[in-house]
Amino acid sequence: MTETAARAAATETQPRVLAVIPARGGSKGVPGKNLAPVGGVPLVARAVRACEGARRVTAVVVSTDDPSIAEVARSAGAEVVLRPVAIAGDTATSEAAVLHAMDAHEAMTGESAEVVLLVQCTSPFITSEEIDGVVAAITEDGADTAHTVTPFHGFVWRADATAAGGGYGVNHDKSTRPRRQDRPQDLLETGAAYGFRADGFRAAMHRFFGRTALVHTDPARVLEIDEPADLHRARALAPLLDAAAATPTRDDIDAVVLDFDGTQTDDRVQIDSDGHEFVTVHRGDGLGIAALRRAGLPVLILSTETNTVVAARARKLQVPVLHGIDRKDLALKQWCEENGIAPERVLYAGNDVNDLPCFGLVGWPVAVAGAHDVVRAAARAVTTSHGGHGAIREIAAWLLGPTLAR
Repeated sequence: MTETAARAAATETQPRVLAVIPARGGSKGVPGKNLAPVGGVPLVARAVRACEGARRVTAVVVSTDDPSIAEVARSAGAEVVLRPVAIAGDTATSEAAVLHAMDAHEAMTGESAEVVLLVQCTSPFITSEEIDGVVAAITEDGADTAHTVTPFHGFVWRADATAAGGGYGVNHDKSTRPRRQDRPQDLLETGAAYGFRADGFRAAMHRFFGRTALVHTDPARVLEIDEPADLHRARALAPLLDAAAATPTRDDIDAVVLDFDGTQTDDRVQIDSDGHEFVTVHRGDGLGIAALRRAGLPVLILSTETNTVVAARARKLQVPVLHGIDRKDLALKQWCEENGIAPERVLYAGNDVNDLPCFGLVGWPVAVAGAHDVVRAAARAVTTSHGGHGAIREIAAWLLGPTLAR
């Protein structure tokens, strides 16, 4: 049974559950935050995918005032509710956005939800299982509201406004420092996912009415993006926390586009006394590219360098090449249009900062091992092999099977 069929069957016996993802465009702490990529995927798309993967969720709606966010949300599979200006400013509450989305979704579909979720884009590592856990706490365990929490062992301090430079303990007496195992277990609200009964939410107008269930989550995955430093940490963690789903399959890809220097080579150049340049490539990469071609996947080499060695390598591999390109992203976009290929179905492999515009265009930006740190942070997947040392064959093995890795 397909995922769609399974969800349809489930809705016949389970309550209707609407997931609402607020994603306005006017973030101040991190401009453009909800479109910022983590693991190569915009934050709003990560939230949508987590909700879409939750088996207990019936529908997913993104509430936004930003056309670019709306486009990304739709591409990720969500419905979009355009939020009025009156509830899209800095002081607007998430509750107001959720109430508006509930009304708009009911007007669009003619169906009302029994349980509503508020899922935040700012928690990039929320899982579908955690979202299902929030729903189950309400639909199966009888809670009125539920939200994600994680164990917290810190001593909390607060500055004392009546004593300059002084402070006092909030969850402890500063004169006594008990061992962690002797203290009550504190739980930190993660800010990732909240659930509530729809009728109770409409009556209370806030998310914590009635009995509130606490859904425990993995502390390693808890991170809220409120400042630029938080975004840097999320990008550093993504290759570790996204590892289970970090590589694409053949079903995800319609074309493969490859940078040349540093991606198909080791990024070194030898020059003889006449100025002729020589580079080193990997024979395994050639086998991988040949296998991709046999599998019917279009392959393109795209390079900023105007160099006969690039053209010669492309002829050897029997793949088209565009080189001497200043704006690789524009050339890639035109190539996709001419070949009827959707950019979100393209895997682009690169290694340096001039590949970043292409990373922002495609659905699967891939960095080779040893790529620039900024490029690795923007990638959705990273190879274990370096450029010029079998990285392209490794990518081919992701798509076509492990026999290519031998």
